[in-house]
Amino acid sequence: MSQVPPKSLTETQDTDTPSAGRRSFLKTTGLTTLGAMLGMSVPFERNLTAGFIPAALAQDTGLDLMTGKQGLVVLGDRPLNAETPPHLLDDDITPYDRLFVRMNGLVPQSALDQNAEGWTLTVDGEVDTPLQLSLDDLQSRFETVTRQLVIECGGNGRAFFQPGTSGNQWTFGAVGCPEWTGVRLADVLNAAGVKSSAVYTGHYGNDVNLDGDETKEVISRGVPIEKALQEDAIIAWQMNGAPLEPLHGFPLRLIVPGFPASASQKYLNRIWVRDKEHDGAKMTGASYRIPAYPVAPGTEVPDEDMVVLMDMPVKSIITFPETGSEVTVGEETEVRGHAWCGKGDVASVQYSLDFGQTWQDAQLDPPPNRFAWQRWRARLTLPQHGYYEVWARAVDQDGIGQPPLSPVWNPRGYGNNIQHRIALVAVG
Repeated sequence: MSQVPPKSLTETQDTDTPSAGRRSFLKTTGLTTLGAMLGMSVPFERNLTAGFIPAALAQDTGLDLMTGKQGLVVLGDRPLNAETPPHLLDDDITPYDRLFVRMNGLVPQSALDQNAEGWTLTVDGEVDTPLQLSLDDLQSRFETVTRQLVIECGGNGRAFFQPGTSGNQWTFGAVGCPEWTGVRLADVLNAAGVKSSAVYTGHYGNDVNLDGDETKEVISRGVPIEKALQEDAIIAWQMNGAPLEPLHGFPLRLIVPGFPASASQKYLNRIWVRDKEHDGAKMTGASYRIPAYPVAPGTEVPDEDMVVLMDMPVKSIITFPETGSEVTVGEETEVRGHAWCGKGDVASVQYSLDFGQTWQDAQLDPPPNRFAWQRWRARLTLPQHGYYEVWARAVDQDGIGQPPLSPVWNPRGYGNNIQHRIALVAVG
């Protein structure tokens, strides 16, 4: 049941063990091919420590853009993926420097240049009036809204499935709750006139395939039309009051709260309204899908028995104090965190100090708006010296709570909502 995350980029840069760093670098970047990629030998390769990528490759991977991030754990660089340790997610509104990164391809040059000149969003397919909208059109023709909305990778928690599954080994930090500004997706679709034949949306962006071929789809997912027409989904151009950054979809992206973040297309330039379930890149097979019925761990599930992952399960994290902290015996200590749910509001959060034998109710604040995460807090006193764990679990409006162990297994490791816990040491 160990839940020890990998070291962060900041931590691994301080290591004095080059061999360990080299192994980590090999694992995430494939250093065995570095010489071939650069066309020359690398004499001091043994001195490279974890988290450092040769400058010659930085532009291709996007790791140069990580300089604005603080303390994230880099899980891979092609594509770039990095998560945030839970204790760095204590803000009610997640700042840019602490929001996880999930790329499927390379950042397009227009985003790197922060150049939106000539950008248009196409809305077509099963609509009465296809639209071509510039950013100015979106900002002038539709009501601007600002919402705090959770965005979470469908694979968050993948590292805890047994047996393990392929993909980025996210622990708890592929989630955040920034403030997004844009227009309602529903308003734009209604302006186009959604036909009765509409079943699904299909989303497209201009991010670039890892091989550099700009004609290939990187990722193109969609949502049922009923979800798209709810008022919560936003076509956003700002995050936390500033234009979207290159890593997060400049100049335009979708935010579809409650669903896996893969539905929240970055670099958005087209919404295709379909008369069937969308079948774009990473929409079919096992991608972002789970078995239609429970399966034993390790089971091979036929594609026809896989269904799209939609509502994310109820979850919570402990953001303060940091795991491993020392607290004073007999003194009251605050423990706090966030809770969220793909269906909407969380009903309750409880915590345990005795390894799940008994549970106490935590104070749970209402969300500032639907699909924002909710602050929870509790004050506890450790009675004697020793080692303690604080476990947290959230419960949704249907009475479904987080399990102490990984939930029903699936082949790609999606939707793991295992309880989060931290260690505390009572001293003094």
